[in-house]
Amino acid sequence: MTTSPRSTIPRGTPVSGRPLRIGVASFAHTHAVGYVTNLLAMPGIEVLTTDPDHGDRPGESGGASLAGELGADYVETLEELLTWHPDGVVVCSENARHRGYVEQVAAAGAHVLCEKPLATSVPDAEALVAACEAAGVHLMVAFPVRFSPAFAALREAVDGGTLGTVCAVTGTNNGKLPGGRAWFADPGLAGGGAMTDHTVHVADLMDALLDGAPARSVYAQTNHILHADRAGAETGGLVSIEYAGGVVVTIDCSWSKPDDFPTWGGLTIQVVGSDGVADMDAFAQRVDGFSQPRSAPLWLPYGTDLDGKLLAEFVDALRTGRAPQPDGAVGVRTTKLVAAAYASAEQGHPVDVVTD
Repeated sequence: MTTSPRSTIPRGTPVSGRPLRIGVASFAHTHAVGYVTNLLAMPGIEVLTTDPDHGDRPGESGGASLAGELGADYVETLEELLTWHPDGVVVCSENARHRGYVEQVAAAGAHVLCEKPLATSVPDAEALVAACEAAGVHLMVAFPVRFSPAFAALREAVDGGTLGTVCAVTGTNNGKLPGGRAWFADPGLAGGGAMTDHTVHVADLMDALLDGAPARSVYAQTNHILHADRAGAETGGLVSIEYAGGVVVTIDCSWSKPDDFPTWGGLTIQVVGSDGVADMDAFAQRVDGFSQPRSAPLWLPYGTDLDGKLLAEFVDALRTGRAPQPDGAVGVRTTKLVAAAYASAEQGHPVDVVTD
């Protein structure tokens, strides 16, 4: 592991002529393994990992042993990782711990790619953006589906006027009850359950599709019908959002896929316009099969690695000095939608979305 010091790279300054140093902070999120694997395969990247809170996840993979399995260098604390002077750090902690990690990373002068949702409350999300701005570093939020070729085609159709005026959107982000990481169903660490976990991906796509148009109001319902004995948070949710301009978006954000489903879940969008309708399935590139040993169907994906595309955006932004997208402002807007959804579900009526 290289530990020689270097000067902090200010925001907007390209990094060239040497390898980029990228840290991965925490293995708590299930995407951490994919991020490390992708980063190690990228040319011109040095990788260092840490998982300080792995002791709080008894019986779950993490720490030095997981880093060893991945072939990644490892240190025990975030402070040690920051002493390595990384150019950027990918934060993969539990949602409730994002603020502490990001504020430390930003204060050390490293750019940040933070797992979604950006935070478990609007004040925390706004504090993360403020901390990165004060430190002069970029903040990117991990919304990999934005890099789906299917979404790029859908966005091109909308921007090109093929569908006419967008009137309504139906989105689904369904999945299994997250396995291997119990904190996903712990409201204290996750900030909620299925509605926290799966609303934000579709909300990010709407943010891009509608050019950041502000949401006006949210109406939401939740339930705990599925996995009631295994999850301490809601496992089903339906969120309806009205945007400025009158576009209505409905999101099914449930953990409704059975344990034996051939993959973790999926994400779809249907856009209804004045001149047409378009459907998108972000994970449709697959071969269907069947496993005799498992007595279960198989989905064998062959499409774009969205985590890889997400990391490529972050790395390219560091190398060129530009701001990566989606940024912290998107993270705040999607956090506001989730907060309004929980308020609506609790109060039983539509809730206005707080805007600046």
